[in-house]
Amino acid sequence: MGLMTGTIASMYQTKAVLIAMLITAIVAIVVTIFCFQTKVDFTSCPGLFCVLGIVVMVTGIITAIVLSFKYVPWLHMLYAAIGAIAFTLFLAYDTQLVLGNRKNTLSPEEYVYGALTIYTDIIYIFTFILQIV
Repeated sequence: MGLMTGTIASMYQTKAVLIAMLITAIVAIVVTIFCFQTKVDFTSCPGLFCVLGIVVMVTGIITAIVLSFKYVPWLHMLYAAIGAIAFTLFLAYDTQLVLGNRKNTLSPEEYVYGALTIYTDIIYIFTFILQIV
């Protein structure tokens, strides 16, 4: 995944990559602080996140079909914005799973899985923000 992200980032200007990296770091820190402080339990609604994933997938398929015929900038930005928002919510969900003290939680044996899902969420947030920038 690191090789894929590096290859994608090499296609963009250095300034855009640094801006996207800074925005991603700020988003990750803010979401983590929010998950420590909030009373909202994201782990109690996994069905909502399933639907959100389906929305991102369908939007991606429609975007790929439309962009194969003609480039529509606002559609590309819409897809990137929906993806960034969706994976920010996934990051909050996965962070609360790792933190525990919620309806659903990961056991101590599953912390490696939790760390990998958080890493994956942050990488996807970075790629979507990079598309926007």
